[in-house]
Amino acid sequence: MDSNKLLVLIINDMVIFPNNEVRLEYDNNYDYQMIEIVNKINDDYMLLVNPIDDSANIDITSLPNYGVLGRLKLKINVPNGKTRIVIEGLQRVELQNYISDGKLYRANYKEIIIPPTKEDEKYANVLIKALERYIDKVPYMGNAIMNQIDGIDNLSDLCDLIASFLNIDYPHKKKYITTISPLERAKDLIKDMNEELKFVELEQKIESEVEKELNKTQKEYFLREKIKIMQQELGEVNSKDDEVIKLKKKCAKLKCSNRVKEKINHEIARYEAINSNSPELGMIRDYLDWMLNLPWNTYTKDTEDLSKVKSILDSSHYALEDVKERILEYLAVKQNTNSLRSPILCLVGPPGVGKTSLAISIAKSLNRKVAKISVGGINDEAEIIGHRRTYIGANPGRIIQGIRKAQTANPVFIIDEIDKMTKDIKGDPASSLLEVLDPEQNNKFSDHYIEEEFDLSQVLFIATANYIEQIPYELKDRLEIINLSSYTEYEKLDIAKRHLIPKELEEHGLTPLQVQIDDDCIMSIIRNYTKEAGVRELERVIATVFRKIVKKILLEKDCTFYNITYENLEEFLGKKKYLYLDNQIEEEVGVVNGMAYTVFGGDILKIEATLYKGKGELILTGSLGEVMQESCQIALSYIKANLEEFNINREVLVNNDIHIHFPEGAVNKDGPSAGITITTALISLFTNKKISSSISMTGEITLRGRVLPIGGLKEKVIGAHRAGIKKIFLPQDNEKDLIEITEDVKKDIEFIFVTNYSEIYQQIFN
Repeated sequence: MDSNKLLVLIINDMVIFPNNEVRLEYDNNYDYQMIEIVNKINDDYMLLVNPIDDSANIDITSLPNYGVLGRLKLKINVPNGKTRIVIEGLQRVELQNYISDGKLYRANYKEIIIPPTKEDEKYANVLIKALERYIDKVPYMGNAIMNQIDGIDNLSDLCDLIASFLNIDYPHKKKYITTISPLERAKDLIKDMNEELKFVELEQKIESEVEKELNKTQKEYFLREKIKIMQQELGEVNSKDDEVIKLKKKCAKLKCSNRVKEKINHEIARYEAINSNSPELGMIRDYLDWMLNLPWNTYTKDTEDLSKVKSILDSSHYALEDVKERILEYLAVKQNTNSLRSPILCLVGPPGVGKTSLAISIAKSLNRKVAKISVGGINDEAEIIGHRRTYIGANPGRIIQGIRKAQTANPVFIIDEIDKMTKDIKGDPASSLLEVLDPEQNNKFSDHYIEEEFDLSQVLFIATANYIEQIPYELKDRLEIINLSSYTEYEKLDIAKRHLIPKELEEHGLTPLQVQIDDDCIMSIIRNYTKEAGVRELERVIATVFRKIVKKILLEKDCTFYNITYENLEEFLGKKKYLYLDNQIEEEVGVVNGMAYTVFGGDILKIEATLYKGKGELILTGSLGEVMQESCQIALSYIKANLEEFNINREVLVNNDIHIHFPEGAVNKDGPSAGITITTALISLFTNKKISSSISMTGEITLRGRVLPIGGLKEKVIGAHRAGIKKIFLPQDNEKDLIEITEDVKKDIEFIFVTNYSEIYQQIFN
């Protein structure tokens, strides 16, 4: 061997030790390094190194200072396109002066001479004993290595031989090549063999325990099968054992906490042990059925695209911007924080404005399942939180029942008619809902039947109610109230054109090419054939029109185009059902236009006053509630206290009876918003001055003449606009509410805001 530079064979994932042979195969198409080295080596010698860094990028800095001098002993081309070689490791050497030879490397080497020491023989004996113990304990180590050890008297060679046989990982084997001192290598080998022995002993212990359990299971299986065959022979076949096995498998797959699994397994053990004739058997089976079918940790993923959520909500419901905005805010914050308690929303509004359907649309937009219950008329708190299992026929409450139907732990949960719960001797269901609807504690909701805590914090609860005043205070305190007012006529018109008519056309198999309904016709349907806050009746009436058209087409075999107009509407729907009070053109003494708000929308309300000879008594008619009666008395007292200011003769009040009437006596009327209207009607009567029929007013009055704010302004103004009112007197505090009214209504009306009745008197009577 000369000192010329030899080619360097870089080897990954494998170590070739001195005095050791390795057989390799390489592919002629891909292993460029191996091909070049085998073809270029001089005298069949090469340097074998393992790079310091195992990364794919090899450079001179990643090549070690120590390696193995190797020799190519054999080269054979095999039929599968590969080449087989045998490389022999000769001795450990020190590498010097690496240089690059194209894509290959060359280096000089220097032989390493290690003189023997007195400790070599002692360590060799200890190493051999450790190896014997290792071979004895480790099942995959054979005795072949012991035959090769006999002829070795050098500690360094002994370490290399043992290291090549040991089942140690690649980094450890690399360390044995670069560790020059035989004593250090011997110490490391003894340490590695002892560590491996600990793992082997632990593995054997585990296998022994597993085998013991397996034998026990096999014994139990054998005995159960024997009992089953005996029962079959006796005609006492019992399928309970099969059912127990199914229950255990289902429990093992269930996604829930360990505590819940322990509870279920305990009940399965009871079920397995109990006599088949026991009445308790069915109760335990029902309980297991509930526990195994609840979605303990099953969640759906919310839609993260806020624009998609917004488009779904906009397409399904017109207006209702507050609730849409709240849902988008909730999703935005949740995405920003990755965790957020679900809000407890309560949609309050009259029937038919879309509370429940909006909640369903929210679920659709969020990509969540829907659970829905109605608590209207419930008077038993067990309906909410379940019955104790000790009762016959016990069941979980409606909350857990809804969760099970939804099959997810984060549905949109709709609780309808929350304002219609009742309270009696059976309990207070509203109090039972506190735990459900309180974000601070519903993460540990406990149903009396289930008896285990269920996390409701990810559920999006949406409650609905018609009257906010009837919601129990303790519940109201935990809810985010969102008011849904009744739709105005113009909103109903838009809803009919955008949603109802296209929907009904499709359901009746018609197209816009066959049927056309103009806006005046739709408005007539809204005003004269429906009387509601929402659009349910409007949808039914439109469906009635389309049904009649479909019948005509099929009976007359005629595909004529049908244009439904205001003039021919009665052909389809008959005479008008509802006639709103039209404003009269002539002016009258003692008659003033008031403004009414009902669940069906707004309207003007004529207030009539007259007097005749009498003793000064006040007579009220028109189905008035207590509040309206008090308003009449307050108005009269205010006028009597200010006779001089209003230029009224006291004799008129003393010698005449006063009669105030509210037309349409069959309709109940009550509310604190007719005070200034009654006062104006009485002053008109007492001063014999006519009031313009284009004027309307609303607002409550005090004994000092202050005008107080009112509610339902949007609906009242819409009703007044429909009746042709041109001037409206309103309380000053209601000026902020005009923002709710559309511009096409406001441009036709003059609004006058007042704080005291004297301002109205100056404008009308002076």
